[in-house]
Parts: sequence; C-alpha cells; structure tokens
Amino acid sequence: MGMYKNNKEIEAIIAGGKILAGVITRLSQETKAGVTTKYLDDLAFQLITASGCKPAFLHYKPFGAAKPYPATLCASVNAGIVHGLPGQYCIQEGDLIKLDLGLIYDGMYVDSAVTVAVGSIAEDARKLVIATRDALYSGIAQAMPGNTLGDIGAAISKTARTAGFFVIEGLGGHGIGKHLHEDPFVANTGVKGHGHVLRPGMTLALEPMLAIGTSQMKQLADDSFVTADNSLSAHFEHTIIVTDKDPIVATKI
Repeated sequence: MGMYKNNKEIEAIIAGGKILAGVITRLSQETKAGVTTKYLDDLAFQLITASGCKPAFLHYKPFGAAKPYPATLCASVNAGIVHGLPGQYCIQEGDLIKLDLGLIYDGMYVDSAVTVAVGSIAEDARKLVIATRDALYSGIAQAMPGNTLGDIGAAISKTARTAGFFVIEGLGGHGIGKHLHEDPFVANTGVKGHGHVLRPGMTLALEPMLAIGTSQMKQLADDSFVTADNSLSAHFEHTIIVTDKDPIVATKI
C-alpha cells in the first residue's frame, strides 16, 4: 500500500527531514519584529534550493483550494491557523507567527511547522504555545506499532483540554512521502483503540492546531484559515516514521 515506505524511501525522508529542520531553525531565528513575512518566504526559498531540494508548497494546490499556492512558506499570524500567505505584513512584538514549510528530497516529501513567539508575549499566548508543542509530542509518543490513529488523536486532544485550550475542528495531519498529502488523515481528536492500526513503515505528518477561544475556524478569500472568533492559535508539526520500536521524528530540530 502507498502509505508504507521501503527502506530507501525512509532514508530519503530522514535525510530531507534533517535539511528541513535546519531551514526552520534559521527561519525561526529570523522571525523578529520589523521583518516582513515575505522576507521569510524569500529566505525559505533560498535555503531550500541552496540545499539541492525543491519547495513542497510552491505551486501546490491543496484539496478545496481555489488556486495553487504561490509561495514557499505558510506564515500565519496570531488568529491565523494555517495556509497564511506571506506578504508585506511587518512582524510586531508580541505576535505569534506560525511557520509551516515542506520540501522534496530525492523524490520524497517532508513537512514541519513551528510557532514562533516574537519578543515578549502575553501569558495566555505563552501557555498556548507550550500546550500545542506538548500536544504534538504526546501524539508522537502514541505512534507505536499496534496502536491506532485514535490513540494519537486522543492523546493530542487530552493534552489540549487539560491545558484549557481548544483543538481546531476539521484540520489535522496526514500521511506523507511520495506526495505531500497522502492517506490516512490524522485527526487531532480520537478514541483510544479506534481507527487505522499503525504499522512499521508508515510515514505521517502530525500537526496539532490549538486555539485560546474556540474550536471553530473560517476560511478567508486567500484560502488561509483563521479562528472563528479571532482568538490566538498555535501550530506545531513533525514528519514521523512508525518503526517496530519508537517512532523516528524525521524533522526534529
């Protein structure tokens, strides 16, 4: 089945993930007050192409989108959840900037995202960022052979609820490898023991998206998604590989 990868493909995902982690680290360092999101997009393109890779998002048309995505990077600001289009927005102190980025290495796709807090941020924003990162790693911890996608979703949603935040409904992770988006859909909610059983060789992009005030989202004219009540959101993502032991986090920084 297409959701299972052979050793050569897994090696390419691991190698590509290492490159992507380096790119995101550099972008995070450059995400500061006074720079534009377009600057970050240009830098992402330069870093990816200089590494011998190709941007995964540039000219990609996600399901349901009106047109192909015109940038290398998704840069979503504050209430923006995902698919934020880089432009002339000048980043400000206190912003939460979600950097979502993918690349293609040796024919294989990898995908990752981080939320960068710019300067001094509000306490609820700080807690949101921590909870979203924790939710990602709680989901990764469940990516063991014999567990299910429901185990991953249940762990993510429990972490969010315990911290007092909302999981955004309708968005989630996905299979990844030969294509940017593959089966299965990886929900950020679930029931333990339910759903597709995890087996070695599965490659998944886990990506919890949490918000302070609501689980509801709305899609804007530019195809980006924002919280329905304009409350702050956060987003973290890693490409992982299910093995016969612990999962490999290919994009770990």
